Amino acid sequence: MSLNVISHVAMVRGARAALNFVLPPRCLSCRGRVEDQGTLCAECWKGLTLLDEPCCYRCGYPFPYRMPEDSLCPSCIRRLPTFDRARAVFRYDDASRALILAFKHSDEIHGAAVYGQWLARAGAVLLDEADLIAPVPLHPRRLLRRRYNQAGLLAQAAGRRAGKPVAVDLLSRRRHTASQAQKSPSARRRNVQGAFAVRRRWKDRIQGKRVILVDDVLTTGATVEECARVLRRAGAGAVDVLTLARVIRAD
Repeated sequence: MSLNVISHVAMVRGARAALNFVLPPRCLSCRGRVEDQGTLCAECWKGLTLLDEPCCYRCGYPFPYRMPEDSLCPSCIRRLPTFDRARAVFRYDDASRALILAFKHSDEIHGAAVYGQWLARAGAVLLDEADLIAPVPLHPRRLLRRRYNQAGLLAQAAGRRAGKPVAVDLLSRRRHTASQAQKSPSARRRNVQGAFAVRRRWKDRIQGKRVILVDDVLTTGATVEECARVLRRAGAGAVDVLTLARVIRAD
């Protein structure tokens, strides 16, 4: 190892130690003490339900036992989603809710780097085939109030980790929609209908391309389906979805 490399490593370690001294590392979820910035404590990590195969080929819904690789869940058999495939890192439940809400509403954005690592691992197959990554956008009014788009931070972190280009402004949210919370699946679909558009400067560049949509949570899929529909209509060849969490319903 060269002296320059050794010197650089020492500087990085020194800077990290100084940061940890000034701002003691806290768990991203429970805020307890941890060894490194932007990590989870052992208890919070154990509480997460990570999602992996076997799962529905289309939407990523977990199966309780191994199935053929191209198997579909009952929901996708009844109605195929407009996106091609969806994958998520972990289940959205009581254990993960604090993590998501802190990142989304409480300025806990320093976790974005580690979330990008998790997304790159959970969506490795999707990212390997992707031409472009794009976040689900916020309406300007909501962006002004929140000051950042959590989906944009996730998309950028995953893109850096996977070495894929990120188009943070590929989609625009041209209509300020009401919150999706507490709405039925059909009401969610109506709420976001016509809310998104592909920005003009990207239309020629997505023709035939495989795009990955990134968001924080997949609930009913209404938002990403509307985004996928718009991208398909504009000429995208395929649209996959990658989220940090997803809701797993008992039915």
